[in-house]
Amino acid sequence: MMPLTLCPVGEENIIKKVGGKEDTKKFLESLGFVVGGSVSIVAAMGGNLIVNIKESRVAVSKEMASKILV
Repeated sequence: MMPLTLCPVGEENIIKKVGGKEDTKKFLESLGFVVGGSVSIVAAMGGNLIVNIKESRVAVSKEMASKILV
């Protein structure tokens, strides 16, 4: 497993774990970051990421992305 921040742009990955405090987990899950879900990075800017998740594009900070393990 590795954090989402280390994945190459354009590669599709399967989410294996969502870490962080309980409120952080709930927030990420509400955006679609659930275990077993598919995620791919569209663009990376200064560590912040734009990702495709459940056919939507979502921007996540470097801090949040580091809590998503693929």
